Amino acid sequence: MGVDLGGIVDKKKTSLEELRGKSLAVDGYNALYQFLAIIRGTMGEPLTDRAGRITSHLSGLFYRTVNMIERGIRVVYVFDGEPPALKEVEIKRRMQIKEEAIIRYEDALKRGAVEEAKRYAQMTSRLKDEMVDDAKRLLSSMGVPWTQAPSEGEAQAAHIVSKSHLWAVASQDYDSLLFGAPVLVRNLTVSRRRKLPGKNVYVEVEPEIIDLRKALTDLRLTREQLIDVAILLGTDYNPGGFKGIGPKTALKLIRELGTLERAIEGLQQNQTLEDLHRIRQIFLEPKVTDDYRIEWRMPDLESTVQFLCRERDFSEERVRNGLDRVLKSFDAGRVTLERFF
Repeated sequence: MGVDLGGIVDKKKTSLEELRGKSLAVDGYNALYQFLAIIRGTMGEPLTDRAGRITSHLSGLFYRTVNMIERGIRVVYVFDGEPPALKEVEIKRRMQIKEEAIIRYEDALKRGAVEEAKRYAQMTSRLKDEMVDDAKRLLSSMGVPWTQAPSEGEAQAAHIVSKSHLWAVASQDYDSLLFGAPVLVRNLTVSRRRKLPGKNVYVEVEPEIIDLRKALTDLRLTREQLIDVAILLGTDYNPGGFKGIGPKTALKLIRELGTLERAIEGLQQNQTLEDLHRIRQIFLEPKVTDDYRIEWRMPDLESTVQFLCRERDFSEERVRNGLDRVLKSFDAGRVTLERFF
């Protein structure tokens, strides 16, 4: 999802220990989709409670957040609102992929091909409104702030960081840079291993930092030109980009010609120039809000236990142990309670 700028932007390796004391705006939908994809049972099925409600996203959210707090990293989750109209094609494409994956998953199960079923299972994840509501409820009970974006969550997260209310955006996608995030943190994980999508293969990963100003200086581009490079490669608003254009070619075209309009002369395209201008404006002038509040609080232990254990069948011992780790982090001064607004 999003544009892949990994081949052209410089990334600095870091560690969770080096992120201690930092505050991060976490792309909420990005994180929840990760949890839904990777936290699954032996046959690739998502975790559920006794009523059949999916709980994989709650498990990932709870334990990932506990781990961050324990390490002195303050997180704020930002959730998507209504997507721009130009994203409709990409949304439909993703839905089709999920529907096809469901058919192949069920077929693999019937044939007893467990590993194949697991691969397809990761591609079937759907984030429903009630799952997001549950995630917000859990965060509130844990004393972890979250905010609702009017449109794209990454745009709102970038906006908050650009105002210096948080230090960086945490997301796997590079779109945050296009939205103007001064700093992007990728691979925010404790396990240091990530499963490749659709494959039973794990790769070693380390957190990495991308500084937008440094990236633009190294690339000899303005932010507007980086957006033009992204449009050539393909974004959520023009999936597939321009045929035959890879990162190096896109970078070369924009460096030499200066603008998207000059670069696309003679290139095959599926969208009008007007649409491409609209895509550029989505990144340059995204729909964001200043109506948010960032305040970390002590967790409400019994409220969290009531929700996770009584209502969603989590292990009370494990949940209380996790909450104890959070309390000890506050007591040890690794996490401070700060209010920006």
